[in-house]
Amino acid sequence: MASPSRDASSPGRAPVNPYAEAGVDTAAGDLAVELMKSAVRRTHGPEVLGGVGGFAGLFDASALRAYARPLLATSTDGVGTKVAIAQAIDKHDTIGLDLVGMVVDDIVVVGAKPLFMTDYIACGKVVPQRIADIVAGIARGCAETGTALVGGETAEHPGLLGVDDYDVAGAATGVVEADRMLGAARVVPGDVVLALASSGLHSNGYSLVRRIVTGAGIGYGDRAADFATTWGQALLEPTRLYTSPLLRLVAGLGDGVHALSHVTGGGIAANLARVLPHDTWVEVDRSTWSPSPVFRVLAELGGLDLESTEATWNLGIGFLAVVSTAQADAAASALAKEGIDTWQVGVVRDGARPDDVHGEFEQGAKGVDGGAVRLVGTYSEHGAN
Repeated sequence: MASPSRDASSPGRAPVNPYAEAGVDTAAGDLAVELMKSAVRRTHGPEVLGGVGGFAGLFDASALRAYARPLLATSTDGVGTKVAIAQAIDKHDTIGLDLVGMVVDDIVVVGAKPLFMTDYIACGKVVPQRIADIVAGIARGCAETGTALVGGETAEHPGLLGVDDYDVAGAATGVVEADRMLGAARVVPGDVVLALASSGLHSNGYSLVRRIVTGAGIGYGDRAADFATTWGQALLEPTRLYTSPLLRLVAGLGDGVHALSHVTGGGIAANLARVLPHDTWVEVDRSTWSPSPVFRVLAELGGLDLESTEATWNLGIGFLAVVSTAQADAAASALAKEGIDTWQVGVVRDGARPDDVHGEFEQGAKGVDGGAVRLVGTYSEHGAN
């Protein structure tokens, strides 16, 4: 008689799991879920129902009844090829923070408060502790931004991805009262444009970064004298999370904050242009700050000038806030108290633009018929603002 643990049709032989033989380890996936559960639960308030592991995440939206006209804001993104550096040095606990920064910080641009987020991790092979580290980073970012992590998926793709390869993506939803939504409609000539310092590269331009580093013959485990750490650790500096400080700023200044711009792919000019009215323009003054060493070192290694990277890297500015003239000093002071260096880089203008002696303006971006922006002047050598 066959043992209960054996395949009855093949006495003496262990049961065959064809999915496992194809390279998918469901047991490893289950272990990964167990390892991440506590981190995920820490992002849950009373609005989250059902806990971890359901087919769908449940979020009680009863609080939206307090809104006169609630608008749901949603965003989805990934972290691009920054994951290749995490994989190269086997450090996975900060990529999740980057993902939250890319996704949730897009929602605050319209003044929305994030409600919940889901994530998706595709990998060649499920390594439970690695997956748990990634999700723990996502959970930390969600906790910092007041976002519930209500669900996710880890998909094993053997044959499509290498055993140590993975990619991450996420989506989040937030809410804003219709008459409190930020954007170009609120911006007027004379408004001040404030720059909020980045923590470094954030999560954009890593294809160029990797090409420069590889071309220079540098390994990610090599010590980088300019950064007092390894190249890999320096390049994995997590994305700064702006959601909570900016929501507090909007609440504190009321109508003083008119528009926000998240400086991601496309750089400073393109992302600012997206949140300006069509008939306005801004000249961003480079002399008001000095790009962080990571940008200068990489540009030099790549034989590039900083200006040529302006459409690729944030060059030290992670967010831009367009505020009323009367509230500009108060806004900068409030953000400084949040630990974010903030300084004025320009003023919104209308009417005829200056001639093109300093270069052409960038008009709108990403399909948005917005304002026009260009960077002028020379970067400071002596620090920001």
